[in-house]
Amino acid sequence: QVHLVESGGGSVQSGGSLRLSCTASGTYSTYCMGWSRQAPGKQREGVAVIYSDGSTNYADSVKGRFTISRDNTKITLFLEMNSLKADDTAMYYCTAAPTCVRSGGGNYATRSRIYWGQGTQVTVSS
Repeated sequence: QVHLVESGGGSVQSGGSLRLSCTASGTYSTYCMGWSRQAPGKQREGVAVIYSDGSTNYADSVKGRFTISRDNTKITLFLEMNSLKADDTAMYYCTAAPTCVRSGGGNYATRSRIYWGQGTQVTVSS
């Protein structure tokens, strides 16, 4: 019954900003949620994660530039992206899992199912 829908992607110049949103129907405040991205020819990587206690972790490449947050009333996940670089160009996915454990960087580990959104494209030009 979980349904994740991302929005807010687009094309920006280097140094610009974007705010991604993810509506997370069927999830609860106890879920682990995060953002992952994948660029053509590169492996998928975790970008940021927010845990049920509200704590957050980020990939080293985005620390200080991206901020993950959650609105528990509207069940919506956000990713504020500032000082964007060409290397940030990728398809960004919202993820959710009923349970998880910390795994470092922008990743989490889970033995439960991971739910994915359809993705939203972010393109940063120089």
